[in-house]
Amino acid sequence: MRRATLGSAVFFFLAPGAIAGLVPWRLSGWDRPADGLRLTDVVGTMLVGIGLVVVIAAFTQFVREGRGTPAPVAPTEQLVVGGLYRYVRNPMYLAVAAVIGGQALIFQSTAILWWLLAFGLAVFAFVTTYEQPTLREVYGARYEAYCKAVPGWWPRLTPWRG
Repeated sequence: MRRATLGSAVFFFLAPGAIAGLVPWRLSGWDRPADGLRLTDVVGTMLVGIGLVVVIAAFTQFVREGRGTPAPVAPTEQLVVGGLYRYVRNPMYLAVAAVIGGQALIFQSTAILWWLLAFGLAVFAFVTTYEQPTLREVYGARYEAYCKAVPGWWPRLTPWRG
């Protein structure tokens, strides 16, 4: 458990930290227009906050339930299907997208919007060409049943109890 926690903490700063923190900062300088508080600031801040909470919860679930990390080089020992994963198969990717989208709103940045699009396309390609086939190979029928019950990108309204 200690190794999974440390590995997840390192990966947290390397992957989501760079993707949703470093890149948007480089694109915008985190310089927002100084024309007062706008609705986009409020919505953007909510997206960033919710996204961060979800990413942290998803990472925690990987350590607790999966006894591993979200990093492909140090995968989980168990299929992670609890917590937020009962509602949607990809809460971590959706949360990182929410953080990036929130920053695009806060900083009124078209460059960050383009980054969000690039991130979304890259994640979709990774999930469909690597992650899903690997999980099918490792977990077989259990993963198939999970996929049939829990959507990949649009959350269920009620938790899956499979």
